[in-house]
Amino acid sequence: MTTFKFFHPVEVRYGDLDPQGHVNNAKHLTFFEQARIAYMIELGLFTKDQSFMEIGVILADIHIIYLEPIYFGEYIKVGVHAQKLGTKSMTWAQNIVDAKTGKELAKGEVVMVKYDYSQAKTINIPHEWREKIKQFEGL
Repeated sequence: MTTFKFFHPVEVRYGDLDPQGHVNNAKHLTFFEQARIAYMIELGLFTKDQSFMEIGVILADIHIIYLEPIYFGEYIKVGVHAQKLGTKSMTWAQNIVDAKTGKELAKGEVVMVKYDYSQAKTINIPHEWREKIKQFEGL
């Protein structure tokens, strides 16, 4: 089981729901993204005032397993754990848990690639990023 050291609280909004009354499956992607961005800001990989183009990451692959429906008004938090650092890619474990009980509601794996948008090509993960992530995660 993955140990998550970072969680980001997410408010379940009415607009996140589908006609069945639970969170739309596509919103899980948004929740995962919000948490990854919060994680990277927390670790000082970039700041809130930087452009997304400066962040320089692009989604390469994502898998989500939906374990339980999530409903309006639930208090949830999204876990982020950098589990593998390649030369250009980062593999992240993520989950969504009930903030009150800790019950896992969804889990997934995301592969992000470091990317230079101005040159439209992949680039190496900066040494500074690698060191900050390793230190935080204990890799």
